[in-house]
Amino acid sequence: MGKKTDHIAPHIATFIKNQHIFFVGTAATEGRVNISPKGTDSFRVINKNKIVWLNLTGSGNETAAHLLQNNRMTIMFCAFEGKPLILRLYGNATIFHPRDEAFQKHSALFPDAVGSRQIIEMNIDLVQTSCGFGVPFMDYSSERTTLDDWANQKGQDGIEQYWIDKNTKSIDGFETQISK
Repeated sequence: MGKKTDHIAPHIATFIKNQHIFFVGTAATEGRVNISPKGTDSFRVINKNKIVWLNLTGSGNETAAHLLQNNRMTIMFCAFEGKPLILRLYGNATIFHPRDEAFQKHSALFPDAVGSRQIIEMNIDLVQTSCGFGVPFMDYSSERTTLDDWANQKGQDGIEQYWIDKNTKSIDGFETQISK
């Protein structure tokens, strides 16, 4: 059933590449725990112990606020098609904003998106698989275009104003450093 290792094996990297959704879990020192679903073409395995993912502008910015206080992060994938599997990646993460050199370096890995808000780099120290027998089958039909359509309609200036208006603090009032 479940297995633990300290790295992403090639077959796990292939599994990740074929997934359409992943879930990110973070928590500040106190306050609420956050779990966010992420989709689109926004996840890359860099090597056996490092991943990056592109965080697009959304209604909240909990991950950023949490990582500034406590850099632990868990990422979970579930197989909704094919062989059952749940995959969790555990480690420590760093968040990069468009003003950061590392953001510029990693952004070339992803399709251009007006709503690109941050890139999170995670150093993985534990990879855990479990059976996934209870995860239902679900058919993937397509990506939603709503988020990209919304961001493109706002334009870069509108997105940056949205960050100031809606993304500078977490729901617990913690700073996100989006507009520094």
